[in-house]
Amino acid sequence: MRKDVRILLVGEPKVGKTSLIMSLVSEEFPDEVPLRAEEITIPADVTPERVPTHIVDYSEAEQSDEQLYQEISKANVICIVYSVNNKKSIEKVTSHWIPLINDRTDKDSRVPLILVGNKSDLVEHSSMETILPIMNQYQDIETCVECSAKNLKNISELFYYAQKAVLHPTGPLYCPEEKEMKPSCVKALTRIFKVSDLDNDGILNDNELNFFQRTCFNTPLAPQALEDVKNVVRRNMTDGVQDNGLTLKGFLFLHTLFIQRGRHETTWTVLRRFGYDDDLELTQEYLFPLIKIPPDCTTELNHNAYLFLQSVFDKHDKDRDCALSPEEVKDLFKVFPYMPWGPDVNNTVCTNDKGWITYQGYLSQWTLTTYLDVQRSLEYLGYLGYSIIYEQESQAAAMTVTRNKRIDLQKKQTQRSVFRCNVVGSQGSGKSGFLQAFLGRSLQRQRTIREDHKSLYAISTTYVYGQEKYLLLHEVMPEFDFLGPDEADLSCDVVCLVYDVNNPQSFEYCAKVYKKHFMDSKTPCMLIAAKSDLHEIRQHYSLTPLEFCRRHKLHPPQPFTCNTSDVPIKDLYTKLTTMAMYPHLAQVDSKNSTFWLRASLGATVFAVLGFAMYRALLKQR
Repeated sequence: MRKDVRILLVGEPKVGKTSLIMSLVSEEFPDEVPLRAEEITIPADVTPERVPTHIVDYSEAEQSDEQLYQEISKANVICIVYSVNNKKSIEKVTSHWIPLINDRTDKDSRVPLILVGNKSDLVEHSSMETILPIMNQYQDIETCVECSAKNLKNISELFYYAQKAVLHPTGPLYCPEEKEMKPSCVKALTRIFKVSDLDNDGILNDNELNFFQRTCFNTPLAPQALEDVKNVVRRNMTDGVQDNGLTLKGFLFLHTLFIQRGRHETTWTVLRRFGYDDDLELTQEYLFPLIKIPPDCTTELNHNAYLFLQSVFDKHDKDRDCALSPEEVKDLFKVFPYMPWGPDVNNTVCTNDKGWITYQGYLSQWTLTTYLDVQRSLEYLGYLGYSIIYEQESQAAAMTVTRNKRIDLQKKQTQRSVFRCNVVGSQGSGKSGFLQAFLGRSLQRQRTIREDHKSLYAISTTYVYGQEKYLLLHEVMPEFDFLGPDEADLSCDVVCLVYDVNNPQSFEYCAKVYKKHFMDSKTPCMLIAAKSDLHEIRQHYSLTPLEFCRRHKLHPPQPFTCNTSDVPIKDLYTKLTTMAMYPHLAQVDSKNSTFWLRASLGATVFAVLGFAMYRALLKQR
């Protein structure tokens, strides 16, 4: 909502503009009226909406046209004052003042107008018959007030309506000609309904209505008040209440009713609580709350964020198969202005046999987005209403900013849960196969992936010494220009150098990359002998891959193939995660020769336990 309101009074000379301002301030009619009142500011604590209000007078005798134009451009609302006993001043409203204001304001952001009929004490009749056609003709006119500066009739109301026209405008919400809400308002309220419908059954039950009421207005509804609301809807439409809960149609009807009865502030309170601005767009402050990320730190979702995302998944997994069908994904993202996940996501995370994103794959994609682009993750959580449902100040409360990686390296321990592995190799060496095998896909299944649906990332969970961690594999294109050794240490946690055992030119690329970028860095490296099901050919390099590893104190090349009938084994990925977590132990020496054995054994045990726990979760859900 606006921080302050600026009200400008215009109109023909002698209609009583200055008298209205002076009567408001002094609460009595002035004996002597100056040509123009000085600008006054009413402090926030004495206005109904608790917003400072500036009231500006205009005098044709004292001010130039240029000064008038400047005031029009600065005003948030303009009161066009006429005298109810002066027909000429009424005619000037349409012949002069409205066209003048429209010429001086942007067509897309017109200033709300209020017609003010002053001197009602001098006549016994009302000017409303003359004014109503004018109000119907011009959409910018919010309301009309008849008042009297002399006997103080409707003076406070006039300035309250002016303030209300700025803070709770009708224009963005409602079309008087059609007598219905505007599409942008319907769209915003539909999103609010879907976010508030916690079980996604298309109905707001009593618990959901109470939560909504408490969220927006800081007070629950009494049981009788809830029934009264539903009865109002029942009396006016047949499908507004279903199973004793409010449907979307009923919810929209209620807000239409609020607006038609002049209670715009109710609808605006709801819209603003859910992040909308005066143009019914979600504000930048709501979508992108401030979050400080120091250099060399990463971003992860915290426990509450995962609980929230789990509840969103459960809400949309209608058939309870622990995977999201294309229709369920579409339903989940209906609260977004666009579809955030493309077909590449299905090749970035784990899916079921139908190619649908599993529960684990869904959480993995959120983890990936948060790690690579925290601003986008904040935006997505904003659309889903995280801060509202979890009653947090903003989505920033869902994030954990990890400790500086340099400190982790110094202390030889880390609290991080997400580790990045850059997968490097020449064209055709088997990098893509290595990524897809991590997601449990054999070569045969990988061949069904369309070229334009492929992804340079793969993310899933591994277990290291009983701890569940996320490993994020990133396929680095051969033409990628690496950073210097220090930056390379911080851009990823472990490097995977992939070469094709069947291509004699393949290993040389890995050797050059290692010597140029990683030989002197602290980033652990693993050499992968890909396509190990094929005949191994001698590499055209001065050293064999095994000799190269011995010389540089690397572990021997790890054989890998995804050309199997079974799901590819995950031992290699556990080893990579372990190296990323404990880089100081990754170099080959006599002291840590049992390192891989312990890591692999731990992974096997916890993979079995993890699967058992996962099955138990499925049964519960």
